[in-house]
Amino acid sequence: MLIPDRLRSMLEEGFIQRILRPLKSGKEAEVFIVEADGEICAAKVYKEAHRRNFRQRQDYVEGRSSGDSRQDRAMAGGSRFGQRQREAAWQTHESDTMRRLNAAGSRIPRLRQLGDGVLLMDLVRDAAGEPAPQLATQQYNRDKALRWHSGLVGEVARMLCAGVVHGDLSEYNILHAHDGPVIIDFPQAIDAARNTNAKRLLLRDVANLTRFFSRFAPELRRSEYGQEMWLLHEQTSLRPDSQLTGRFAAARNVVDAQVVLREIEAAKRDAAKREEIQAARAAARAARPQQPTRRG
Repeated sequence: MLIPDRLRSMLEEGFIQRILRPLKSGKEAEVFIVEADGEICAAKVYKEAHRRNFRQRQDYVEGRSSGDSRQDRAMAGGSRFGQRQREAAWQTHESDTMRRLNAAGSRIPRLRQLGDGVLLMDLVRDAAGEPAPQLATQQYNRDKALRWHSGLVGEVARMLCAGVVHGDLSEYNILHAHDGPVIIDFPQAIDAARNTNAKRLLLRDVANLTRFFSRFAPELRRSEYGQEMWLLHEQTSLRPDSQLTGRFAAARNVVDAQVVLREIEAAKRDAAKREEIQAARAAARAARPQQPTRRG
């Protein structure tokens, strides 16, 4: 078993106790099954930048900031220092996103720690206790396909409520765990409020889910969950427990009615405020002492 230097360092420093076996190799990282603090975990080892096939496209990095203007300038400039900083930021971004989604209650692995190029997290297991397979390897009957599609659409909505769009979601980065689907891989995740590509990438994520599950439940092809979800998000009406219908036109009618009602309520509040101000001014005038009339 060929062990990456980054993972070997974690073993030598005692952060992990054993390296059991490789689990998978992807376009930007390799995943190993390891033992840490007496528990079996997954260790995601990022590949060196020159060995990766995945490119840090502007679609994903737009809107990201380190909070350090010098560091941001270096990353934008492409110097050797900037390249190192960009690589570190790419890895830190995934761990930061996972913490954010863990706090939101999203169905993702629990993050344990980020070492030097190694992300340590809970191992997602199937019903037999083995590492959970990708969704892409599974077959579903119609009812289960509808149920799992609905659950995953709800997870996309929950992430959006936390301000996150996965950006690369498909059946290949969702695991079939013993208690339902678990979403993985977040280095390309984007901030929904700061990235102008957010809507397009969200619609693509939902379309990928629908394409996969419509193989087992063809009626899903007519649904428009992504459009409905984004509309509610734009109107600040989306909640983690929102009951989505997949009917965009109906959702637009509801939202339009809500907008009209909000405008009416705002107009009523403004009118009431104006009346209150006018009444206060009238009271102030009435309370002024009368000036004595001067006689010629």
